[in-house]
This record gives sequence, C-alpha cells and structure tokens, in this order.
Amino acid sequence: MQFLENNGIAAFRSRQQVIRFDSALRRAGIHSEIVSTPRDVSVGCGLSVAFDLRDTAAVLAAYRQSRPGNLIGFYEVLRTPGQRPQVVPIRIN
Repeated sequence: MQFLENNGIAAFRSRQQVIRFDSALRRAGIHSEIVSTPRDVSVGCGLSVAFDLRDTAAVLAAYRQSRPGNLIGFYEVLRTPGQRPQVVPIRIN
C-alpha cells in the first residue's frame, strides 16, 4: 500500500538500518513501508521508512526501544496537489 497523502518518514544513512527499523515497526504492529527518500532530505542512503502520521507516537516509542543506528531524522512529508512535497522535521525530544 503506497502512502499517497501526508505521512511521516524516518531517514537513515544505511539501507541496512532502514530494513531493520521497518521490521521493528512491523513487529510492533505499525504499518510501514520502505520508500525513496524525498529530495529535501538529501543526506542518506536514498531509502526511508514511511509511516502514517497518526502513528508518530508509537513510531517514536519503537525507535527509542530499538535504537537503530545512523538515523538522520524523522520528517513529515506534506503533499499539495500540483506541488513538490514539503518536508518538515519532527521533533523527537
């Protein structure tokens, strides 16, 4: 299932960490998908883990529990028809 609306992403420097975090989210019962990283997050391996923004608290909890390495950051990807997606950092306190 492709995320077509606004969603969150976790961007990493390593494809291996992307796969590990995607697996950790799925084990926690959180729907996730590996997607191409938006251009605005230019650093990294080119792949990110996408998730529904409504699951942000659970995603952050899974991150704190699994602590995968090489995290670049968490972002909201905001889509407006006819425009490039906007990428805004999510604070992870």
